[in-house]
Amino acid sequence: MRLLIVGGGGFRVPLIYRALVSGSFTGVVTELVLFDVDLSRLAAMAAVLRSMPAGQGRRLPVHPTTNLPEALAGTEMVFAAIRPGGTAGRVADEKVAQDLGLLGQETTGAGGISYALRTIPHMLELARLMKEHCADAWLINFTNPAGMVTEALLPVLGRRVIGICDSAGGLVHRAARAAGVTLPEGTLDGVGYYGLNHLGWLYRLESGGRDVLPSLLSDPAALQSFEEGRLFSQPFLARLGALPNEYLYYYYQQDAARDAMRAMPETRGESIHSQQQELYPRLATAGGNAFTLWEAARRSREEGYLAEARGKGERRNEDDLAGGGYERVALAAMRAVSGSGDTQLILNTSNTLAADSAEPATAQPAAPTAAIPGLPADAVVELPCTVTADGALPLAQQAPSPEQLRLLRQVKDVERLAVRAATEGDRDAALQAFAQHPLVGSEELGVELLAGYEQAFPALGKMWRGGTR
Repeated sequence: MRLLIVGGGGFRVPLIYRALVSGSFTGVVTELVLFDVDLSRLAAMAAVLRSMPAGQGRRLPVHPTTNLPEALAGTEMVFAAIRPGGTAGRVADEKVAQDLGLLGQETTGAGGISYALRTIPHMLELARLMKEHCADAWLINFTNPAGMVTEALLPVLGRRVIGICDSAGGLVHRAARAAGVTLPEGTLDGVGYYGLNHLGWLYRLESGGRDVLPSLLSDPAALQSFEEGRLFSQPFLARLGALPNEYLYYYYQQDAARDAMRAMPETRGESIHSQQQELYPRLATAGGNAFTLWEAARRSREEGYLAEARGKGERRNEDDLAGGGYERVALAAMRAVSGSGDTQLILNTSNTLAADSAEPATAQPAAPTAAIPGLPADAVVELPCTVTADGALPLAQQAPSPEQLRLLRQVKDVERLAVRAATEGDRDAALQAFAQHPLVGSEELGVELLAGYEQAFPALGKMWRGGTR
């Protein structure tokens, strides 16, 4: 199989390569193509891959390129992980919001809307080129905000686009380990999870037909053994009756998160930007030491993840620092859609249950059934799926609580406004997306946010129908 990574100069590309040449994914891909608009970043990542220790399998041919149509030709699988504006853009995503007294985070709140507005047009262009040069290829989307980007791509690629994130799956496996539950690889039997990308809850975790989640939520020591259990107090989790995705910290502890971020000497984006500005030139010329340099930078970056939510001196678990998250989700999905056996994963896809195969062919098409009740059946959600050669097939979930559903609907409405703004050039939709987000909640702040992002990203203003205003 020929695999193309769009955003091939990205920092996490070596994690994908490592998984492809070791363990269960060895031999699945025979050719790896790296596309990026930045030749210097491609050179740096190529140097890292050349210097990586050999895995269990043979080394994989790698072809860097800056020619996207050429890269797409003959490709069967596309991974996309792009960041228009680079890490400097992330800095602006965070700072514009933070300077207005709001949460400064790259995928949640105002920063996530900004990120989506300037990213979706590029991803739509990729989808159009795929239809032209490799119409039967699958797109596994890593690009954030994964839910909004995937929703924008569905009208173009249909079931052949799947959004991935390792946050939800990581929560499930950490909770299972804390509860003493064994989850066989490739199955999510007895797991209940519903939500949107970076906004979801684990609400059921069965072992031997019994839901063990209530016992876990009542055990302070067990909760302290993993990251999500430490983010929230045990009494709160017991009342909630579910384990929130780590990004819900920004909703449940909004003031604490905002204040902790403002107290830091630099934003997360500024830290990563300065690290990469210094690192990439060194990687390209480091020869056999490139991988060692990259690995040290990767661990440092992982240690800073969600630092605002941890107590002073509290470190992440070693398992969380080791890597091996989102790339394994992507490769497992890739293997399943290529026909090498079904698997179950938590993914971002349409909230539509598969049609009843027993329905008579002459029957009138029934209205689609929502896998997560209470959310639109055509909306992109994050939930357990069975992945087959036909794509990601959502598994039915129970209805969220009224409070959860209220938040999910509000954020989904915001996401759809942002998608409309990016796909149709609708500035008013962008303004309403900012104003209506629950972490903003103000028309006045929405106006200031949009103006601030237009100033930070001049190309943003040019995408509106009829000009900038």
